[in-house]
Amino acid sequence: MTELYPLVFTSILRPKVWGGRALERLNKPLPPADPIGESWEIADLPSSIPDGQSVVANGPLAGRTLGDVRMSYPEDLLGHALESHANGFPLLVKYLDARENLSVQVHPTPSYVRRHPETHLKSEAWFIVAAEPGSVIYKGIRPEISRETFADHIAAGSVVDDLVAMPARAGECHYLPSGTCHALGAGVLVAEIQTPSDTTFRVFDWNRKGRELHIDEALECIVFGEEPSPAATSARPAQVDGWTVERLVKTEFFAIDRVNVVDAIPMEVATNGLPRVQMVIAGQGRIEGPEDVVTPVRAGSTVLLPAGIGQVFVRLEASACMLDVTVPGPSVRMLA
Repeated sequence: MTELYPLVFTSILRPKVWGGRALERLNKPLPPADPIGESWEIADLPSSIPDGQSVVANGPLAGRTLGDVRMSYPEDLLGHALESHANGFPLLVKYLDARENLSVQVHPTPSYVRRHPETHLKSEAWFIVAAEPGSVIYKGIRPEISRETFADHIAAGSVVDDLVAMPARAGECHYLPSGTCHALGAGVLVAEIQTPSDTTFRVFDWNRKGRELHIDEALECIVFGEEPSPAATSARPAQVDGWTVERLVKTEFFAIDRVNVVDAIPMEVATNGLPRVQMVIAGQGRIEGPEDVVTPVRAGSTVLLPAGIGQVFVRLEASACMLDVTVPGPSVRMLA
């Protein structure tokens, strides 16, 4: 049987009315006509989600879906995460290009999911890759706004004034747990790391025609009365052999570290028995796996390191930037 190695997948490009061409700067081969809003980098969703399975693009497993690989190599792929994620890979990893505003939306809370088991949690983090001057993200409802007031403003088409608008700054990271009403503003390009779900309830879509809203469901899920959280910051960046490592987000679902390469010194990376995802935001280099398997990477590359791979060497040029995404083991994962 083939041993697992660093896996690269074919990007799943998804046309969106709000999309544009900014994904080209991440080396995505966009079609000439359609506005592309999303590039799904790693996806292992149920068959009910169209194009919800990533397909391996490199090595002996090329052409097989991530779900197929997971079922064929469950322990090698998931390691200690197998117990809690046997039915699907624990992350959905994307890039989003908002040429226009995304809809004002929310994702199901744990209590809503318990009442509606056909839905799923969708907690996510945005790492801002690029942002045009004056662009914003919308993150949460102003704490003085009640559910009743917000419902009235939905009917009046004035909900934007109830949202907390924050400047979008390249390099910042924002965590949006399920229940956070949010929207990505126009002119922002982000990497999105999230729990594996596509359940979204829209409350406002900037008066675009033909886009379904889900107002009753959204009002059940939106968290009101909370102060908005600022962008994630690292208290003490670690200096490791010419690399700067900053913890941006740590949740019960995933953790995200930003790695900035100061000196082009290879870094040994261990999986510690858990799958790991590496997203190259800027620069280029290669990942050297077992059996002399070499995976070239550049801006826009996303690589899945299977749990059983043990360790790899990551060689990136000076000034490169990478997101290193890990999932907790079953003893850390909290119940919803």
